[in-house]
Amino acid sequence: MRSLVVIGGGPRAAGLLERIAAQAPTVALAVHVVDPFPPGAGRVWRHAQSPLLRMNSMAEDVTVFTDDSFDGLGPIRPGPSLAEWTDIDPTAFPSRQVQSRYLEWFFDHVRESLPPKISVTAHRASATKVAGNRVWLDNGSSLTADVLVLALGHLDAEPEPEHRKLAEHASEHGLVYVPPLYSADADLSAVSGDVVLRGFGLAFIDLMVLLTEGRGGRYVRSDGRLSYVPSGAEPTLYVGSRRGVPYHSKTGYRLQGTRPSLPHFFVADALRGRELDFRDDVWPLMAKEIAWGHYHELFTGHPGLVRMPFVEFAASFTAFPWYSAEMRALEELAVPDPADRIDFELLDRPLVGVTFGSAEELQEHLRSYVEADVARRSDPRYSADLGAFLALLSVYGQLAGLMPFDGWWHGYSSYLASGPPPDRLEELLALSRAGIVRFLGADMWVEAVEGAFVAGSATTPDVVRANGLIEARLPTHSLSRTADPVLRSLRAAGEVSEDAAGLVRVSPVGRLINENGDEDPFRFAVGPYTTGKAFAAFARPNTNAPAFRQNDVLAREVLRRLSD
Repeated sequence: MRSLVVIGGGPRAAGLLERIAAQAPTVALAVHVVDPFPPGAGRVWRHAQSPLLRMNSMAEDVTVFTDDSFDGLGPIRPGPSLAEWTDIDPTAFPSRQVQSRYLEWFFDHVRESLPPKISVTAHRASATKVAGNRVWLDNGSSLTADVLVLALGHLDAEPEPEHRKLAEHASEHGLVYVPPLYSADADLSAVSGDVVLRGFGLAFIDLMVLLTEGRGGRYVRSDGRLSYVPSGAEPTLYVGSRRGVPYHSKTGYRLQGTRPSLPHFFVADALRGRELDFRDDVWPLMAKEIAWGHYHELFTGHPGLVRMPFVEFAASFTAFPWYSAEMRALEELAVPDPADRIDFELLDRPLVGVTFGSAEELQEHLRSYVEADVARRSDPRYSADLGAFLALLSVYGQLAGLMPFDGWWHGYSSYLASGPPPDRLEELLALSRAGIVRFLGADMWVEAVEGAFVAGSATTPDVVRANGLIEARLPTHSLSRTADPVLRSLRAAGEVSEDAAGLVRVSPVGRLINENGDEDPFRFAVGPYTTGKAFAAFARPNTNAPAFRQNDVLAREVLRRLSD
């Protein structure tokens, strides 16, 4: 009997097993899944976290099953989306505990669907070392792997020099410092008083929830307006970032027009094999693709908002480069309201060049900004934003393996498309009005001074002095700074390598690439820490999710090796 060891038991591992089951292999196989957290859910989606923490996707937009949109080689095996499995409001944003149960059920469902010759054993342990075909676990046992798959998920990293210095400063002066980490893992018990949060994305939203409602505060709604009633145990949260604004709210509507055929302009396969510069060669095509999704929905869903037939607009749009005077002229001619045009640079830096004489003026401005964002993302009149979102998904799904990972693009796409549910931003507004949350502005800076952390921004002259600093973001993972013991052991032996961004190098089918550039015939890796990273481990239905296609290819390669 052959042996497959999968280190990591989260959604990606479960998805790989599903694709193995779909291909109905005849080989006798013992599968070992190694993870200290529950199989299927893994660390990030484990049930043992605050019930207040929620997904940033609607229930109807989450599935772990392939459907008719899937174009992989393996067979389609449909199944219920999260909304269908739970029988809850399809447009609700469920708790992570609900998603945890869905993923745990999925893992059990997959295990039961495997052929009789394939067994699956879940080891609730951590892998500590890989050498040869042996995998050592922290419970003292070891496993033999004919094939090894690393499905490690989001990884911790050794602290960067700046973070070590800040932690030392906090220790010396009796302050609180929380380094970058997954919010549900953070020890927030000592956080009190005035606290600076550096980062305005989803990690901030989680921390905001845990430090307010999680400490006994509550929200009340009166005449449609949400207010926050403090418990008295909340710190005051001073939040800033490079942009100085929160991630955009998730949309709360469906397409009003026809669904665009994607990809249309950005076809990654047409670019492969060329020497590419992201900004000059790739981004303009990506921008045009996303803009195409935006305008396709605007013209087909809201013909009263435009000045020409879509066929006429599409012909000119196709002919002009995105960054051209002709394209700008076309937009102005065809789309009279600037609010219906898409401006990627303004979206990226809405506070660039904007300054205020006082912090209070900034608070009012940002509250108006967030209110407008929530209103726009809740009004079907602006469903062109959803068209742009769908095109963005198409773009993201094609990038794996095209070129080295671009950090700006990953952050920008998350800011545009992976923001919080709209009610979370309503809560942010309520906390701002209550004085619990204070906005710092854009191009935020932090300094460690005697007995405090001091923070400010380019947006106002005001400076904040605080007794705590929280890095409101996940750690930036790189192979050279990885905290994962398995990757460390492989790196020490020269059996794994990294690209310029620190991502683990893998071949197009997921094989590890060693320091000499050779592909490992027996070891594979998949996930956000690799050069083959895909958008997510689960997907929106009917989008031909890249993770599903990736799992299908990987399962085929693994079975080919095990049957050799």
